[in-house]
Amino acid sequence: MVAGGKGFAPFLKKVAAGSSLSFKDAEAAFMLIMGGAVSDIELSAFLTALHMKGESEAELGGAVCAVRRSMQPLEHVPDGAVDVCGTGGDGLGTLNVSTAVAFVLAGLGVDVAKHGGRALSSKSGATDVLEALGIPADSDHKRQEERLERDHLAFLAAPFHHPAMRIAAPVRKALGFRTIFNLLGPLCNPARVRRQLVGVFDQIWCAPVAQVLGEQGADSAWVVYGQTDEGGIDELTLAGSTHVHAWEEGQLHAFEITPEMAGLSRMPVAALKGGDAVSNARRMQALFSGDKGCYRDTVLLNAAIGLHVAGRGSVLQKGQVSCEGLRYNVAEAARSLDKGLAREALTRAQRSVNALNGR
Repeated sequence: MVAGGKGFAPFLKKVAAGSSLSFKDAEAAFMLIMGGAVSDIELSAFLTALHMKGESEAELGGAVCAVRRSMQPLEHVPDGAVDVCGTGGDGLGTLNVSTAVAFVLAGLGVDVAKHGGRALSSKSGATDVLEALGIPADSDHKRQEERLERDHLAFLAAPFHHPAMRIAAPVRKALGFRTIFNLLGPLCNPARVRRQLVGVFDQIWCAPVAQVLGEQGADSAWVVYGQTDEGGIDELTLAGSTHVHAWEEGQLHAFEITPEMAGLSRMPVAALKGGDAVSNARRMQALFSGDKGCYRDTVLLNAAIGLHVAGRGSVLQKGQVSCEGLRYNVAEAARSLDKGLAREALTRAQRSVNALNGR
C-alpha cells in the first residue's frame, strides 16, 4: 500500500477526535482506501477510531457507495436472486449456518447468489467451509452466472469481486476485532441482489443496515440479531429472541421472532458450536444426510426467513409476523432437507467443479 497523502488526513483527524463523517466525506475517505492511497498505519488508526466512537449510519452509507463503485459485479443475474449472510464478528465460533441455508434454498429452486469470504474472527468462513466441501472459490464471473442460472446457486468469493478490499485484509486481520468492513461485505453483494437476509454482530446495527439496504434499492431486506445465553449472534437463533428490522415495500418494520413462533424448541447456543472448516463441512454433510438437532433447526429457522425474502411464502402481514406463515416456511425448508434437495444442490455444486477440472 502506498503512503497516504494530505487527502486522507482530514478524515482521520476528524474520527480520531471522536466526530462522525458526513455521507459524502465517508464516501470520499473510502474511495481513497479502495484506491490504495492510504497507508496501513493510517487505515489501522482510522478503523480503530471508527470502532471506538461507533460508526454512524451516514458513514456506513458512504462507505457502501464507495465499495459498490469499486466492485466487479456480475452482469447477468436472475431477477429475484437472494443473498443470505452474516457479518461475522460475534466471536461465538458456531457452525456455518448461512452457507447451509444457501443449499437448502437452492434445493427449493430459489436463486441464491451467496457472497462470502474467509474467516477473520472465526475458524471457518463461507469460503473456508466450501473449500472443505470440495467447492473452491472461482474467479470466473461468467461461470458464476451460468451456475446461478443452471443450478440456482453461485458462491461469490469476495476477493474476486472486491479486489480493492484486499488492501484492507492484512490490517483487519492484524486488528483482530470487528470493523466497519464486517458490515460492508453483506451490503455490497456483487450480484446486486435486491433481496437479502443479513445477520449482524450487534443489535444497534439492525435498523441502520436495513435502512441503508432500503436506500440502495432493496425490495426485501431482513436484518437480524439473535440474543443468546452467551451473547449476540449474527443469525436467527434458537437460544432466545431474534431482533429484526425488515425493509419491506419501502417501509421499515421492527419486531422479534422466537423459536416457539416457528414451532421449534429452544436450545443453547453451545449446541451450535463449530470447529475448523473440515469439521464444519462434515457437520454440514451430516445435516444434509438427515442429522437432527440444533444445527438442523437453526438452519430451518433461517431458511424460513430466506424463503420469505425470496418471495416464497410470506411470514409478514401488516408489519407483524404470521406464525402460520413462519411455520409453513419452516416445513418447506424441512422438505428440502428431508427429500434430499439440499444434498442434491451440494452435489451439483461439487460436480460443477469436477467438470471444470476435467474429472
